[in-house]
Amino acid sequence: MEGKESVQMEESWKEKIGDYFEREEWKKLADFVRREYQTKTIYPHPKNIFNAFNSTPFDKVKVVILGQDPYHTPGRAHGLCFSVPEGVPLPPSLKNIYKEIEDELGIEKDYTSGNLMVWAHQGVFLLNSILTVEKGKAGSHAGKGWEAFTDYVIETLSREKEGVVFLLWGNYAKNKGKIIDREKHLVLESAHPSPFSAHYGFFGNGHFKKTNEYLRERGEREIEW
Repeated sequence: MEGKESVQMEESWKEKIGDYFEREEWKKLADFVRREYQTKTIYPHPKNIFNAFNSTPFDKVKVVILGQDPYHTPGRAHGLCFSVPEGVPLPPSLKNIYKEIEDELGIEKDYTSGNLMVWAHQGVFLLNSILTVEKGKAGSHAGKGWEAFTDYVIETLSREKEGVVFLLWGNYAKNKGKIIDREKHLVLESAHPSPFSAHYGFFGNGHFKKTNEYLRERGEREIEW
């Protein structure tokens, strides 16, 4: 994972952020992550660490949903925030996301599938702030360097693109989103979809409808949520 050439990431992203992989802080992070995978059970599988980047090329990004860190229980994390692989029961936050989509848009969601790859292929960049985690230990890779890397990713998106919709749910995402240029992009904030907070402002936030209205006004294709 160390060095630009060894990072398994889609080429348009490498062109935009590849210089970061030459930095000393990246090399320290890569060494840490490599040791963790060698000595512990770490999620997601190494091939899926950059799944969000490989599923949504830089030039295709229209919407950014910002999560915190991967699921720390077996079989769930696959490199897209809030998403789970096919056949895995929906986590509570994702159930609430589906419920809000149904309420806003009047469409019926399939609660047997929590794989959000279909969103990623439409231009929804599903980015966690931290890209790896130890089994059973939420937040275990916080403060190791991932946050600085994903800040750089967000800064690059904010600077290089226009008219991206950023969906920031919960205080963690809101704080990370302070670096976004709100003159150039639409930033929508609310409570987190977790069962502990969804009733305090996530339900009824209108984000999915507002996102599509904004994209439509810009002459872009709406997201099929």
